[in-house]
Amino acid sequence: MTLEQKIGQFFFPAVFINDTEENIQETERLIRDYNIGGLTFFHSRASAATNYESKKKVEFNDDSYQRLKDLIIRYQKCATTPLLMSIDAEWGLAMRVEKTPQYPYAITLGALPERKIDLIYEVGKQIGLDLKSAGIHYNLAPLADINNNPNNPVIGYRSFGSNKEKVAQYALEYLRGMSDVGILGCLKHFPGHGNTSVDSHLGLPVLEENLEQLLENELVPFIKGIENQVDSIMIGHLAVPALNDGKETSATLSKNIIESLLRERLGYDGLIISDALNMHSVSKLYDTKGQLEWEAFNAGNDVLCFAENVAEGIQEILKNATPQRIEESLNRIMKCKQKAGLFEENKTIVADFDFKITSDLNRKIADYCITDIKDKNNSIIVFDAKNRERLAKLSVYKTIENPFFTTLGSFLPSPEYAIENADDLINTSIKEDLTPFDTILVSLFVPKAKPLNNFDLEDSVLEFLGQLFQTKKCILYVFGNPYALQVIPNLDKTIGIVEMYQDFVEFQESAAEQLLEDKKAKGSLPVSLTGI
Repeated sequence: MTLEQKIGQFFFPAVFINDTEENIQETERLIRDYNIGGLTFFHSRASAATNYESKKKVEFNDDSYQRLKDLIIRYQKCATTPLLMSIDAEWGLAMRVEKTPQYPYAITLGALPERKIDLIYEVGKQIGLDLKSAGIHYNLAPLADINNNPNNPVIGYRSFGSNKEKVAQYALEYLRGMSDVGILGCLKHFPGHGNTSVDSHLGLPVLEENLEQLLENELVPFIKGIENQVDSIMIGHLAVPALNDGKETSATLSKNIIESLLRERLGYDGLIISDALNMHSVSKLYDTKGQLEWEAFNAGNDVLCFAENVAEGIQEILKNATPQRIEESLNRIMKCKQKAGLFEENKTIVADFDFKITSDLNRKIADYCITDIKDKNNSIIVFDAKNRERLAKLSVYKTIENPFFTTLGSFLPSPEYAIENADDLINTSIKEDLTPFDTILVSLFVPKAKPLNNFDLEDSVLEFLGQLFQTKKCILYVFGNPYALQVIPNLDKTIGIVEMYQDFVEFQESAAEQLLEDKKAKGSLPVSLTGI
């Protein structure tokens, strides 16, 4: 390779599965002309995070999986040096691709007891196999961020929890599962994105901790990862003034954080990848094209993820970088490509995924993560002869045709009602309909995983639930992010609360069987909740 071709290996521009032929040909030109090292796949331009927040319409396409496979073959044919194909698939390909297996969020896995850590290994392994079937080599996951700020707008459900040791342990099992089937992994977002209140897709979060505090908490999972030879570490777009002479410089552009802390003090010599360089916390810093890419490389990143100025970035690095530094980064990238099998003659063809394996695994996770937040003999109350006569079931944000109610079915016959949105409180007689009943079994399907706008729980619905909890004997099953419990009023007036984390069919069926069979809940809350 020429020096320019070597530098090209550092660039991993974004590509979109559902894109125009014109854009696809432009990517092929980048591959041919600049010898880029890899690609990072997203569903579509509208779904990439910085665009998603602007509410551009995402067009769904049931053929996305086949398109992804076809594009990977097509792009590899253009490459002189095999491309390292990457994707952010924290909870599986379904995070980016329709009609593909979805696994539980990290917060759900964090509820599992440590004796069932083998289930997290299995999740990593199955996600790895699914990625392999598409031709992906590198998953930009999992998070090593610690959930120590309940108001975090972007981490939350994506973290394994608030306990640093558990986050470290569970992240390593997920990585081990992927590694055992030949998929590279990545710990993110160094030095820790958990204790922030700004979404780095849109602005620059600031961590106020000093080095001692970071070493005590945020950095623990990364240190454990380094001890276990993690394939790569992603640098987050967040500022730590205490490590930067008081300046609010993004970690992705900070030699102090990457070179001094991660490389020298923590002794990490593996691949370092930047978070996406299109994110607004850094993308608007420089007027000159290529300057951001040079600054990120100069700070210590080996891979420039979602680099938008490939030609100009290569020239800036060529002009400013030392040959020694170029060789160091190139060697790390080639080592990862070697490990991923990119230079092997006979590549094994992996069969497409098996939805039954995913479903069985999700069911096991559901059985072990179910968490009693508040239990006053829920089953006994529901099945008490007096209560049975005056018991109703209420589904919130789903119809009564949900697997939770269906599974309860003939074992617990009672009138069923639904509030699908706030309009139902005005346009139906739901309030009057519930008046005769003493006991209400409430299934709440939290609309959104992110905390923005109270998880999309409408004010009038929250107010209605608060009144219901005060006036009736209510047992609440929550299918969704446990942090949503913090915005629901009068929870102290309920007689039982069970947290289920996901609304998958397997989780709803597991919840119903737990109630019917009066099983003891095996999970534990992975985060701290206030006011519960």
